[in-house]
Amino acid sequence: MPDGKPAGERCPHLTGDHRCALFGSPERPSVCGSLRPEPSMCGDGARAAFVTLRRLERATAPRRSPPRISPA
Repeated sequence: MPDGKPAGERCPHLTGDHRCALFGSPERPSVCGSLRPEPSMCGDGARAAFVTLRRLERATAPRRSPPRISPA
């Protein structure tokens, strides 16, 4: 994904059991390799971790400009 993954979309490289299909591969994005799971991020399991990831994606998503209305 040369332009990155859009916020809120599931990574296309996740397997059915939420594992990275690119783990250990040179094609794996560096941002994925730099993400270090820890209790403050993962909470007590996968559900808490996904809630945190969704919150982080919303917080870092590019802001959308309101639609422009052209004069009639």
